[in-house]
Amino acid sequence: MDTIVSALEPFKETLEGVVVESTYNWYWLVDGLQDNGYTVHLANPSAMKQYEGLKHTDDRWDAFWLAHMLRLHVLPEGHIYPKEERPVRDLLRRRLLFVKHRTAHILSLQSMITRNRGSQMSCRAIKRLEQADAEILFDHPHLVLAAQNNIAAIRFLKDRIESIEREVKSVIKLRKEFTCLLTIPGIGDILGLTIMLEVGDITRFPKVGNYSSYCRCVRAERLSNGKKKDTNNRKNGNKYLSWAYVEAANFAIRFSPHAQRFYQRKMAQTNRVVAIKALSNKLARASYYLMRDRVPYDADKLFRK
Repeated sequence: MDTIVSALEPFKETLEGVVVESTYNWYWLVDGLQDNGYTVHLANPSAMKQYEGLKHTDDRWDAFWLAHMLRLHVLPEGHIYPKEERPVRDLLRRRLLFVKHRTAHILSLQSMITRNRGSQMSCRAIKRLEQADAEILFDHPHLVLAAQNNIAAIRFLKDRIESIEREVKSVIKLRKEFTCLLTIPGIGDILGLTIMLEVGDITRFPKVGNYSSYCRCVRAERLSNGKKKDTNNRKNGNKYLSWAYVEAANFAIRFSPHAQRFYQRKMAQTNRVVAIKALSNKLARASYYLMRDRVPYDADKLFRK
């Protein structure tokens, strides 16, 4: 960091801002520049594209391109999340990683049971298995060992997930504008905290469409003369919010008759994946107004025809 600050020092008085690309390791650079009094702009690489006819580009040209867009006030910028809350947000992101790993082990064991026994076992039942149960399920020692490893991994990851949840709940609470999220069927404390920590300030989204797009809840496509030409950039947005609303949609169809009817209607027209995504978009749009206006959830208003 000292090397970068020294290089910028002669130009500090004339610099209008410093642009940093939002890569996986931008935290230390942005924090260091801000601590040294520089105005930092976090560029969103997935929202900008250079002219495809260029025959040669390098780091020097890329820097010129970023500066040019900043000068023209057309630089697509990402949100610089407050440094104080960033570690808690990243801890919840690590929880999601563990949840995905646990799900992979559950599905692996579930598949092995179906393949070797010709019967099915629910995910809930698999989560309750103990190491000794592997010898009851299988008679071959290698299958028993594989099952024991799956069960051990599932139980270990469960403990890690719960320890993260306890820690997060002990250090941070839902802010007033986000407590209304808990009135939505399917959103509990963890999903509510995930949404709050990923959103930050809801006022940075001027319209509900901006928020829904950021949550990756809208289709990414390019049309010309009424015909689909491309899928465009489906990765532009926040994958953690996308996951949170899909999870909320899966829970909502269990506990909300309104959501269940909407889901079944969409299922009849398309398929399960599209139906869940359509419901997650509904919930994302509803939560935007809940957070912005601080009003409780109204299922009749959301699902009225």
